[in-house]
Amino acid sequence: MTVLFPSGFLGRRLILAAAGCAMLAMPSAFAQEVGAPAAMSANSDEIQQFCTNIADAARDQRYLLQKKDLETLQAQVDARIATLEERRAEYEDWLKRRNDFLKQAELGLVDIYKTMKADAAAGQLELVNPGIAAAIVMKLPPRQSSLILAEMDSEKAAVLTNIISSASDSTTSKEPS
Repeated sequence: MTVLFPSGFLGRRLILAAAGCAMLAMPSAFAQEVGAPAAMSANSDEIQQFCTNIADAARDQRYLLQKKDLETLQAQVDARIATLEERRAEYEDWLKRRNDFLKQAELGLVDIYKTMKADAAAGQLELVNPGIAAAIVMKLPPRQSSLILAEMDSEKAAVLTNIISSASDSTTSKEPS
């Protein structure tokens, strides 16, 4: 079997490395030779010189690989940011449509409760979500609101009053932070 090694500096390296491996595999065969440690010392110097010579090229290659990895990661982050921006825009559009609908519904509800008698309105508002009921009561004229609250169960009227008073509290922030 013939083994071909590349010529030049790298070829000599491979031959020396193969010889070193063979010496390690058969320690008794070379135990009598005194010249082996001197050859290993020369090899060690050559190896050190080789490593020193290629250190800059290896460092540059490592930096290029790291740069490529960072560019790939940046592209992934940019893609995720774009997706999040799309979703944020969708959410803002949905929220605007929802708020517009609620405003229209709220105005319609307020008009409905304006025309109702106080005892009928109180009975209906006791069954509605307290937040919505408080919003409706706040939009009604004060005289009508007081009549409705007077007709309501005292506990439910107190809940609505607490909601209304906390909504008008100036120390409460208007924008979520």
